[in-house]
Amino acid sequence: MPDISTTMLIVLCAAAAAAGWIDAVVGGGGLLLLPALLLGLPNAHPATVLGTNKAVAVVGTTGAAVAYARRAPVDVKLAARIGLAALAGSMGGAALAGGISKDALRPMIMLVLLVVGAFVAFRPGFGAAPSAAPVSRQRVLLAIGLAGLGIGFYDGLIGPGTGTFLVLALTALLHLDLVTASATAKIVNVCTNAGALAMFAYQGMVLWQLAALMALFNLAGGMVGARMALKKGSGFVRGVLLSVVGALVVKLGIEQWG
Repeated sequence: MPDISTTMLIVLCAAAAAAGWIDAVVGGGGLLLLPALLLGLPNAHPATVLGTNKAVAVVGTTGAAVAYARRAPVDVKLAARIGLAALAGSMGGAALAGGISKDALRPMIMLVLLVVGAFVAFRPGFGAAPSAAPVSRQRVLLAIGLAGLGIGFYDGLIGPGTGTFLVLALTALLHLDLVTASATAKIVNVCTNAGALAMFAYQGMVLWQLAALMALFNLAGGMVGARMALKKGSGFVRGVLLSVVGALVVKLGIEQWG
């Protein structure tokens, strides 16, 4: 366990619980968890912070995925196919995390988020109900490539907002409602977290004792968030989604321009 105060440990555990709730509903828990870890571990190597974050997040997303799979109409086989691609993508991203300038990527991510946020805001019917039309093979392959390899790579490379990107991509590509997309995203997100964690663990960049404690709180938050999303439906998920997209744009803007 790193040398941190009891007060900071409580703050980190509270942040883990809140991040688990956000991740379960719509993704984006890293917006809260990563800054908290950076604050609590000011002398740690950035890769160690990222690795510890993944060790915490994989537990919460697994718990939320199980809760969703029991009650939401998730195509587990399709989610697993996308997840396997995401695992490979996240391992590749984590392997390259130290050699790519994140400053060059932030403006592009912000632009995509702003476009997506505007689309969701001005299209109230987006993700309100699943489409009755069958999903083509081309769309499935695109989901595997974009939501799997592409977003998985991003998760290993940078991370924050991965769950949000997954929900949006799966809703658009597979014609899912937001609750089912969020449930599917949790299964895929488990794979992205596991892939990145494996790479960080191989490099010795995980504080396991701290991660184990925070993971308990992250798991509890994730289970509560999943139950709330299932109970309240797509309208609730849409509201949280817009809030998280806005917060992510602000956070990335502050990081980019101070």
